[in-house]
Amino acid sequence: MASEAEKPEADKPEADQPAAHEPRGGPAPDRIRAFRTGRRLALAAVFEADFGQRTASTILERHLTETEGDPRAADLARRLVDAVVAHRDSIDAEIVRTAPQYPVGGLAPMDRSLLRCAIGEVLHSPTPARVAIAEWVELARTYSGDPMRRLMNGVLGRIANTVGR
Repeated sequence: MASEAEKPEADKPEADQPAAHEPRGGPAPDRIRAFRTGRRLALAAVFEADFGQRTASTILERHLTETEGDPRAADLARRLVDAVVAHRDSIDAEIVRTAPQYPVGGLAPMDRSLLRCAIGEVLHSPTPARVAIAEWVELARTYSGDPMRRLMNGVLGRIANTVGR
């Protein structure tokens, strides 16, 4: 049987989709918790890397070594950080295009990191856009406040509509 890494992309399960053995009502609570943890870890790494001391990938690996035991959280965090690092210029261009009144360099570091991670997930992951949007809007509310929650919802909604996700 082929390992997960050897399977073609079309055969891999969606990141936030329930596996065949999970209850019909959706993913199990521990699976949801793992994905939320993965998003928080990615956010922390991208945020810390914004200060220029280390790369986001190095920071993430340090966090994973120190704290995380769930491979699902680690996998999602790595995919999100890799997407932000690989597509940072196009992600920043999307911020400028969808929210021109908020220049990337003028955003607070946490707000910039939230947007980069969220846009990275919406554009460059198999996670359904509506799932990613709901999760990142909640993280924006938690880590930045209601104005950022509204900005996040608007930016991600416009991007998802533009790319047909």
